[in-house]
Formats: sequence, C-alpha cells, structure tokens
Amino acid sequence: MDRLAQHIEALVFASDQPITRKEIKSVLEETFKQKFKKQELETALLGAKEKFQTDNFAIELVEIAGGFQFLSKPAFHNSIGTYLKQTTKKRLSTAALETLSIIAYKQPCTKAELERIRGVNCDYSVEKLLEKDLVEILGRRDGPGRPLEYGTSQKFMDYFGLKSLEEMPKLKEFGSPDNTVGEAAPVEESLPQEAEASNGWGEVSRDAVHTAISISTIFN
Repeated sequence: MDRLAQHIEALVFASDQPITRKEIKSVLEETFKQKFKKQELETALLGAKEKFQTDNFAIELVEIAGGFQFLSKPAFHNSIGTYLKQTTKKRLSTAALETLSIIAYKQPCTKAELERIRGVNCDYSVEKLLEKDLVEILGRRDGPGRPLEYGTSQKFMDYFGLKSLEEMPKLKEFGSPDNTVGEAAPVEESLPQEAEASNGWGEVSRDAVHTAISISTIFN
C-alpha cells in the first residue's frame, strides 16, 4: 500500500503516549479493511525512522516503552529546556526527586520503606509524584495493615526515554568516583542505623540521592 509509512507517522503524532506495533496494525487493518503482513509494517516503520534521522527534522521517531513516539533530537534540548522553565509553574522538589529515585530502584515499595530510607515523612512527596503521574499504586502488600505499594508509571518511562526498567543505570555504577555528583546530601547523614544495616537499604538510599541529582535536570 502506498504511503503506509505516512499513515503510521500520523498515528504516532496523534497518540499522547507510545503507540505499539499491535495498536498500529489494528488501526490500519480496520481503517483499510485489509490485513497487513508483519514485514510490511516493519518496512514502513523503518522507512519512517530513517526519514526523521536526517538533518531536515528536529524530531525523530523513537521506540520507547514498548511503542513508538516522536521525540525532539538532543541538539534542541536546550531550547526546549528554556521553554519548559519559562512555562512550567510547578516543579518537583529535591525531596520529591529523592523519593522518585528510591521508588524507581526499590519498587514495589511501601511508604514505610521510603521513610526508613529517607528518614523523614514522605506523604507530601508521594502525593506530588502521584499528581504528576510519575508513580502509581501497584496494589497492596500482604501483611499487617496491607500497606499500598508504589512503583514508577508509564509516564516515568516516557520522561526518561526508557524501553524498560532494565535500561536504568545500575546502582553499582553510582558507587565509583567517576559517577559521583556533588557532595553527600544531608538526608544521607541522618539515616537510621537499621536502614544501613541490611538488605541493601543503605546502598539504595545513598545511590538514589545521587540518581535524583542527575535526573533532576528534567524538572528544573
């Protein structure tokens, strides 16, 4: 079919989240009342990706979070960052960024676990992260009180351009001098003894703070 790649481009552009191969195939088959072979769609997708890789476009077609989405190219991130600073009224606080980092690496986790690591109440930070759709409630944990469990959302994946959580930097990567950003945050100095003692809680808390510093540029 002629112009198949352009129909796919239109679908990706119209979608407010990454659109999957399955969704693309379903829409096109219903629209044109015909079946499309897998290779036919893959060829069209490849053609669209190659088209936007040229210097004529400021955006590119990227495969992230299990689907396809248009993203701006790195060369234009400074301009976009300036625009976001000028138009965004509400930004995440350092506390919220630290909480987000811990959730990302420790998920699924409860609020009590977050507070053990950070050493402070996390109600407000969790509330803000839920409001911004960066984290979501995954369910309830079995046990006393059946506390809520939190994890990162699809929007989190989109923000950081991740296909899966496996693409996140490994915690051990933050332990080397080359990957240390700034000095130790105050939260590290006031961690409870039990948080440092077992099950990697101390490692998670220290590295999560450094991770928060490195990812905070997206929200600042």
